Amino acid sequence: MKFSIERDRLIRPLQLLTGVVERRQTMAVLSNILVIAKGGVLEFVGTDLEVELDIRLEGADVTQEGTATIPARKLADIVRSFGEGVTVNVEVDGDRTIIRSGRSRFLLTSLPAADFPRSESSVADCAFQIDRVVLRGLIERVAFAMAQQDVRFFLNGMLIEVDRRHLRTVATDGHRLAMVTETVAGVSAERRAVIVPRKGVQEMLRLLEGEETKASVVIGKSYLSLTVGTYSLTTKLVDGQFPDYEKVIPKGLTRSLVADRSALRAALGRVAILSNEKYRGVRFKVEPEQLLVEAHNPEREEAEETLAIEYSGTSVEIGFNVGYIQDVLGVLGGPQVRFNFTDANGSALIEGADADDAVYVVMPMRL
Repeated sequence: MKFSIERDRLIRPLQLLTGVVERRQTMAVLSNILVIAKGGVLEFVGTDLEVELDIRLEGADVTQEGTATIPARKLADIVRSFGEGVTVNVEVDGDRTIIRSGRSRFLLTSLPAADFPRSESSVADCAFQIDRVVLRGLIERVAFAMAQQDVRFFLNGMLIEVDRRHLRTVATDGHRLAMVTETVAGVSAERRAVIVPRKGVQEMLRLLEGEETKASVVIGKSYLSLTVGTYSLTTKLVDGQFPDYEKVIPKGLTRSLVADRSALRAALGRVAILSNEKYRGVRFKVEPEQLLVEAHNPEREEAEETLAIEYSGTSVEIGFNVGYIQDVLGVLGGPQVRFNFTDANGSALIEGADADDAVYVVMPMRL
């Protein structure tokens, strides 16, 4: 196999591929990417057996067709070290890969392409197209609420629920819940709900950072595939039952306050400096037209800040994990945020004051 291609065209593909490839592998070949050169087209494949990324680049100068596996991170580091605008020449001879550019020459060890595992295709039962920016927003605005290494494995991912009219994403770690809903047309299924694992979600976000306008999603029995341009990501699904999130969303809340989102976010950032480093608790003292945010720590240090708000109910105090509130304010759109609650013992429902596509539920803390 022998080909040449501009260095700049390899940068983003290799960045994405190295994100999929794991550093610690039980199979040596999984540290490599599969490279296929044929008819002026280069195809790169990386996998960790849970997530697979397939990238096609057209317009390469392929002088000798072939297939090989090349160490992913070493190849990415070498290509990134070259200057902008140069041409990268790659030649594979047996188990040796030679990379040249200008006066630089690198020799890497390859592994047989026959040993590289590929995901098996299966029948899809749901497919749709969606605006890339819309899909990224759906994922980005809930991903922070996914659990990390929870024994309840179904929480270590994001629910994607789709029907002929709506696309919904939901994530929860048991202490907070995030849900975003968008209208989507052209879905070829009545209803489908699947759980995408945490790594699959993270790689979907990375892939959706591109410049293309449309993204295609295909859902099968045990996989989800996302295609953006000539980049295709396939992730296995979590085999489990996601919690009934509708029951988590509180109903009949009797109090509501509206605050400036940016001002509240900045105030929380300052007050959090003196919060307990382990529990990260802050106290909201809600009074008519005023919110007092307080924090303290075991060293008997304190911080407080007062904000003007829209609120006409009776006084109440509620404790929250400041990080949970900051996460919500960081992804919520619009200039104002609305907190809906009843008392210090019940969950708060947070949403944009002028939008209803995103809903966040945060459990209170005892302080």
